[in-house]
Formats: sequence, structure tokens, C-alpha cells
Amino acid sequence: MRDGVYGMATVTTADGQLVSYADHGGDGPVVVLLHSFLMDASMWAPQVAAFGDRFRLVAIDERGHGATPATAPFDHWDVARDALAVLDSLGVDRAAVIGTSQGGFVALRMALLAPRRVTALALLGTSGETEDEQISAAYQQLAEVWIAQGPETVTEAVAKICLGEYDPSDWTPKWGAIEPERLRLIMNALVGREGVLDRLPEIGAPALVLHGTADLAYPVAKAEALVAALPEAELVLVEGGAHFLSLTHAADVNPHLERFLSAPL
Repeated sequence: MRDGVYGMATVTTADGQLVSYADHGGDGPVVVLLHSFLMDASMWAPQVAAFGDRFRLVAIDERGHGATPATAPFDHWDVARDALAVLDSLGVDRAAVIGTSQGGFVALRMALLAPRRVTALALLGTSGETEDEQISAAYQQLAEVWIAQGPETVTEAVAKICLGEYDPSDWTPKWGAIEPERLRLIMNALVGREGVLDRLPEIGAPALVLHGTADLAYPVAKAEALVAALPEAELVLVEGGAHFLSLTHAADVNPHLERFLSAPL
């Protein structure tokens, strides 16, 4: 089913979860795009503009984000299954996957759940580890302040962590519209995730790990740990890159993404 929101379509999974996505079309190899926390599929506009004519880009609104609802507790394994269900609905057997931050958590889980179906992984500003307990507590406290006092009380801090110096004005209205229960559900999924670093040697697909040197959420060491654990991985550091660097530093990362996706598998 399609609607008018930036070309979005929906699929209902076998367990009844509605998932919204944008299939940007094209005859090239399929690439799944998985956005960051608090964002949605439109985050990938710079990549669609840069190389959408060479690949079939499928951008998914992850559970609890954009037009994909969340009505009960879930984890990123559930979101990975949602993404695989989108591929099933499109009749796509295999695809490359790009994920930024939270999208990287989901991408790794897709590759662990269905290794034959994930041909390549590009992971930006992400981690294979569980969240630090103190940071987890701080994020949950931030969410409660957001709910109790209004999003404007924390928007500046959230934007700084996620976007660095990038103008957040396209996103803050969307953040302000998030219902309290949805915010709690997506925050609990984010900070409650378990680590998968010890399982990454199971992933045989080639991986490109991109990380900004100015990432305020995860230090470069998180990217180095990914590269050390993945059997076939390359690390590219983006000087001055912020946490959501696929958006904030698209001009720096797009050539690397296009090169990686164009390489023979």
C-alpha cells in the first residue's frame, strides 16, 4: 500500500507489525537504508540524490520512527526482522545494507539473522557494544525531562550530540511531535540493547565502517572494535564528522559509500 509521504509504502509483517518504507526504484543492486535514532527514511535524501540512479535504494522507517508505529516493547532484533520482511514483500532475496548509528545496530542484526541475504554492510557512527550504564541512565533521564517539561528543554543538547554543528531545524519539529509512550519505547530499545561484538566473526559479508572524529556519542574506539571483530572490514575516519555523519557529512561519506557498493562481491 502506498501513500503520499515522500513516496512511502507499507507492509504488514507476519506478526502484525506495520512497516513504512520508501522504495526509490531503479534497476541496480538493492541497498537497504537504515536511519538513526529519532530520524526517519527521509534522512537518506543526500544518498538518494548522490547515487540513487545507480542502485535501488530502499529506505525503511524503523519501528517507532516516522510512519512505522510502536505499540509495545521491542528490540533491534525485531526491527531487523521488520527490514527483512520489507525485502520479502518486494521479492528481494539479497541486498546490501547501510546503517547510521541505530541503523547500524539493526544492520548488524540483519546480517546475523540472515547472513545469506546481506551482501555487504556499511556502518556509520555505530557500535557493536551495549550502551554504557551511566550513559544509558543519562539518556533515559533526558527522555523523562523531554516528556515532563517539553522537547524544547532538551532539543539543543540532543541536536548537539546527534548532529554536531549541522542545522537541526528540519528535524526539531518532528522530534517535538513524538508521543511520550513512543519516546519511552524507542529509548528503551536504544539503551537496553545487548552487545553483539562477540558474534560479529559470524558475519562473512564485507563491511565498510565510517566514523566521524567529532562523534559526540561514540568515540572512534567503537569503530575500531567493529573492524577488529568483523572478518572483512575497512575503517574510514571522517575528519570532523558528527554522529549522524551520513546526513551531516554526506559529501565526505558518499564517495566512500558509492565505491564500496560498486565493488564486486
